[in-house]
Amino acid sequence: METTATILHADLDAFYASVEQLLDPSLRGKPVAVGGGVVLAASYEAKAFGVRGGMPGRRARELCPKLIFVAGHFKEYQRLGDAAIKVLGDFTPLVDRISIDEAFADVMGCTHLFGTPPEIAQAFRRRVRSELGLPISVGVARTKHLAKIASQVAKPDGLVVVDPGHELPFLHGLPVELMWGVGPVTRARLAEIGVTTIGQLAETPGWSLERLLGPAAGEKLSALAWNRDPREIRTHHRAKSAGAQSALGMKPMKESVIRPALLHLADRICSRLRAKARPGRTVTVRVRFADLRSVTRSVTLDTPIAATGMLAEVAGELVRAALADHPQEKTISLLAISVSHLEEHWQMQLDLPLALADEKRRPGTRRGIARCVADRAVDKIRDRFGWEAVGYASVALGTSRSVPDAFRELAEKEL
Repeated sequence: METTATILHADLDAFYASVEQLLDPSLRGKPVAVGGGVVLAASYEAKAFGVRGGMPGRRARELCPKLIFVAGHFKEYQRLGDAAIKVLGDFTPLVDRISIDEAFADVMGCTHLFGTPPEIAQAFRRRVRSELGLPISVGVARTKHLAKIASQVAKPDGLVVVDPGHELPFLHGLPVELMWGVGPVTRARLAEIGVTTIGQLAETPGWSLERLLGPAAGEKLSALAWNRDPREIRTHHRAKSAGAQSALGMKPMKESVIRPALLHLADRICSRLRAKARPGRTVTVRVRFADLRSVTRSVTLDTPIAATGMLAEVAGELVRAALADHPQEKTISLLAISVSHLEEHWQMQLDLPLALADEKRRPGTRRGIARCVADRAVDKIRDRFGWEAVGYASVALGTSRSVPDAFRELAEKEL
């Protein structure tokens, strides 16, 4: 009987660390972490000791004294990630890549060529292992959400196929944190009302979830808990947001730390926004403290922005507001900025020379135009001579960043 579970989710296992073990065979079977001051990625051997991405290097060494840190080979990550997705594309043109190391695929139209979906998944895994030398886990299911969960259950280096007739029994026994959109904060909130499995979440009244998580998140999670996921494979994405984050390790909550980090993030984001002529109206920041708790703040502007200095200033105001609400916190471990509500087709509107209260947030003012001209000059220099050819002095002269820019570029969303 032919299955209707035709959605594959492929996820390279402990990707960055696995690449390092591939490049240096002496690291195989040993606990490996990519990074230094901050753990960017950890091998399964390191994860067994509790080492996780985003963890300060000092804490990681305490948990695993024999941990081996490597600096990272970022060009190899890009090359091998692209190669794995290319292998998947040899089986079907319907590939929906969502990050450097994972993608969805719909194989409904190619079963007459390559066999059943489970057989295609096995053939794909064999090719990635033989041609690239990397472990990869694959989940096969009828929906994208369930396929992604199945690939997590399949780890490490496995395959899980969810039969359409047994979807809910499979899903409802799993921990709630495997669901898309359930991070540490949401998991803790659900645990407070006794919800630890997806089945318990499914049985929780909608009004209770909405009161706990908000209307949108509550409705979404309730639907996913019953495997109601109508999303289709999309081979071409039009980004709805652009973001970047900086893992700082454990740094004091000082302007000398926060300001350069935000300016660097704004520079990364705005260069991409300008390249695609897609400024955005909503700015969101996330601050993570020493205990890994996070807070977010956002604002929606009257006019879309793509100027580096403008975004850095708006983000700085949001971060300071978030910190003012948590005066007891003295240490931060991560800062993130995202810009959403991106314009599809936009042309700058000039503002009259009036004394506007929000002048620094308006690109059409004299100050805003000057910033745009400066940004475009920077963009042209970088296009010709490379990213490091020019930059902001407060960033370049600041303390060395614990997360290499090359890793940030791989992790950031592509417009």
